[in-house]
Amino acid sequence: MIKVYGKYFLLAGLFLTVMGCASSTRDPLEPMNRVIYRFNDKADTYVMKPVAEGYRAVAPQPVRTGVRNFFNNLDDMSSTVNYALQAKPLPSFYCFSRTVLNSTAGVLGLFDLTGEKQRRFPTTDFGETLARWGWKNSSYLVVPLFGPSTIRDGVGDLADLAFRNEVIYSHPHDDRIFLSTSVSAVSTRESLLGLEDAIQAAALDPYAYTRDGWLQMRAKTTGDDALHTDVEDDNIDDLMQ
Repeated sequence: MIKVYGKYFLLAGLFLTVMGCASSTRDPLEPMNRVIYRFNDKADTYVMKPVAEGYRAVAPQPVRTGVRNFFNNLDDMSSTVNYALQAKPLPSFYCFSRTVLNSTAGVLGLFDLTGEKQRRFPTTDFGETLARWGWKNSSYLVVPLFGPSTIRDGVGDLADLAFRNEVIYSHPHDDRIFLSTSVSAVSTRESLLGLEDAIQAAALDPYAYTRDGWLQMRAKTTGDDALHTDVEDDNIDDLMQ
């Protein structure tokens, strides 16, 4: 049986292989990225979107909110560490306080008891930590089944995933890792239902629109150079709400 972590190392190998690619643009891997984008689009159309729609149909809103809160609480745990690595003690303590409250009184994060309508500090990740350490303007990369990313953020995702599985979950069985990842993916996809129609209606080239919009949003948190494109920041932010 192939271990779940095997795919982490395969992805890491891909990231490290393409890190040496030089280009004057942020998308030197565009031919490969477009192939993966089309694959992801088909997978979403025939698998992820129907599953997400079914999940929305059968799960009441309080259940869906609880599932989302649970994974948001895990993100706060990761953010506590990443903010500390970014030398930002106040946001780190903020995320730590949220984690303690919601993990205890909030029943493992199923309930968000902070009472905040809007977070004081957003969640962060290891991709942003790597950017803080100097890895800027990384090349765009579409990850199979996961979607828009960069080489830097892909490496960061692997680190965040390893932290969640090895530290937070404390060495779970592969089946539990798969279940957790699947539930998180379905919950996230359910929250984005309708986004694909908005993108298709807004752009002649959905791939380029998604790439440029995602890189612009990511630049706001990583400090990457802003892209000068026809994609408006406000329009992208509205689509992601």
